[in-house]
Amino acid sequence: MAYGSSYTSANGNGRVSEFKLKEQMCDIGRRIWQKGFCAGNDGNHSYRIGENRILCTPTGISKGNLVPEDLCVVDMEGKQVSGKRKRTSEILLHLAIYKARPDVKAVIHSHPPHATAFAVAGVELPTCIHPEAEVFLGAVKTAKYVTPGDTRLGESILPYVKDSNTILLQSHGVVCFHPDLEQAYYQLEIVDAYARILLLAKQVGSIRPLDASEMKELLDLKVRFGLKEPRLDDGGKGLTCNTDFVSRVRAEVGGKGRMATPSGTAPVPKVGDASPLSKAIGAMVPNQYSEDDIEQLVQTITDQIMASV
Repeated sequence: MAYGSSYTSANGNGRVSEFKLKEQMCDIGRRIWQKGFCAGNDGNHSYRIGENRILCTPTGISKGNLVPEDLCVVDMEGKQVSGKRKRTSEILLHLAIYKARPDVKAVIHSHPPHATAFAVAGVELPTCIHPEAEVFLGAVKTAKYVTPGDTRLGESILPYVKDSNTILLQSHGVVCFHPDLEQAYYQLEIVDAYARILLLAKQVGSIRPLDASEMKELLDLKVRFGLKEPRLDDGGKGLTCNTDFVSRVRAEVGGKGRMATPSGTAPVPKVGDASPLSKAIGAMVPNQYSEDDIEQLVQTITDQIMASV
């Protein structure tokens, strides 16, 4: 393609030259790298420049070092049609989104650490917690794990593409998409900031979810902003909140002397008392039992066993 070519700008306002668009792609790469959202040669992003043409980042280069001459062009089947460097190996993920969402013009895949931590832990980002996340991200789903670069990676996100703009990739990273490249990047920032807020809030104390009326009011406001909200398609009657993170990852887990159990948390048995019996009782007692209560219970049971011998 010649640098004299021009395309609709990333924000939809007027036309922009191919070279300016490539510069913007490089700028996004630098910002992703500076934020620490990608390490080494991680990540990739792309922009739809025509019905059968996608501008994308190459493989094997840091997103912080991109220059316009590094970028590639592929067709909608992933075949490279121009560019000195080889196109990203994960372009099929991007193409699956473009095919399913004709309105999307930009896709960014990266590994922002806080959001990726949720993807690695297999814990979905909760809803009904943070207004900005609800407005700009909506319900963020987690696609099942597929080997990076595999054709099935694109297939794994298809159940969520229609109603989402940000998806976690299990044990892998995050993909964000939008009609505007800048906005797709903002989603990447927001999802990682939200994940970080959740992790910090758990260290501070408990998390209070928004109630049904607060959520309905917030999502109504989102629609008035002109943003799509699939959860209101039925008038909000089926609106539910995902608070699995709140119930599974309790604040006490990070506290001194506490351990996670299937029913919540319990004091960790002292090293000197860490007999099988102590461990078993510590794992089963209700949360309200103190460490002294557990020690007394262990002693009582031990005395009864010894008396029966």
